[in-house]
Amino acid sequence: MHAVRLLLDSVLDYAGLFPPAKLDMQPTVANFARYRKGADNWMLSRLIVPVTRFPEFVTCADPLLPKTADAEGDEPWPLSVLVAPASDRQIVEDLERIERFNDRMEDRDFSRAHGRALIDTIETKASTPHEIDRALEYVPDDIFAYFEVPVDGDPRGLIATMASLDAGAKIRTGGLTADAHPTPEQVARFLKLCRAAEVPFKATAGLHHPCRQLAADVGCKQFGFLNVFIAGCLLWHDDEMSEKELVEVLTEERADGFEFGPTGLGWRRRVLKFDEIAVARERFAHSFGSCSFEEPLADLRALGLLPAAEEVAS
Repeated sequence: MHAVRLLLDSVLDYAGLFPPAKLDMQPTVANFARYRKGADNWMLSRLIVPVTRFPEFVTCADPLLPKTADAEGDEPWPLSVLVAPASDRQIVEDLERIERFNDRMEDRDFSRAHGRALIDTIETKASTPHEIDRALEYVPDDIFAYFEVPVDGDPRGLIATMASLDAGAKIRTGGLTADAHPTPEQVARFLKLCRAAEVPFKATAGLHHPCRQLAADVGCKQFGFLNVFIAGCLLWHDDEMSEKELVEVLTEERADGFEFGPTGLGWRRRVLKFDEIAVARERFAHSFGSCSFEEPLADLRALGLLPAAEEVAS
């Protein structure tokens, strides 16, 4: 396996419903169905759906979902669901709704006639440690929760609260305006705090390209998904890595600044072997949300980091 494939295995949560793509539900679920059956499905993870759009999802996705009776081995669609903020009592009703959804999908009589999907992850926002503690009281054991935390202040207490719990931290790495983007120093601090608490993370927004580059339409430089996940993997295996060095990884703008070889990857004098990458991805650097699945793949191919599409198909 190539180091790039291992680094990015099951890394992308498809968020076609969200800006800047902001697709309707029907093309979003049609895309996800196509990506799951395509040759590049190794990079795909979950479909992100707001809990408020469940009825629309069921209507549009049911004809495309795997059925119990056919396609042996075809797993249910994995869903990550956006719920109300942890500060809002609505989150309790949202979690009850998710539990009913999963129970219905597991019902054999229902699943024989309808497609299968499984919610195993939720995403919410939290601004205080108390909100996290209270929300986790209601999260079922089979659901993993990501809490989006603000990084323009000091998120230390929020991240520390998640330590040893079945939860992860979520960072917003971009947006539609320049001021929605955190600084490299803020991202580096977030990663360091997560590593110190051994709290896994996911990222969302702004990670449209492999490496950091200027986004003219937004008016600022955006982070690259290679930068973020290489930084996370390096940090997992060396928790003494400084924030200054992490910033240097996060701001690397040349793809050839990273080395991808037959046994691992490297950045400057730092090297990670295959097994170290796999452990870091499993335990720490989980995934990122993107409204496009095809654009990241096209960029990786343009950089020569993945084979051409026709070579994959053959």
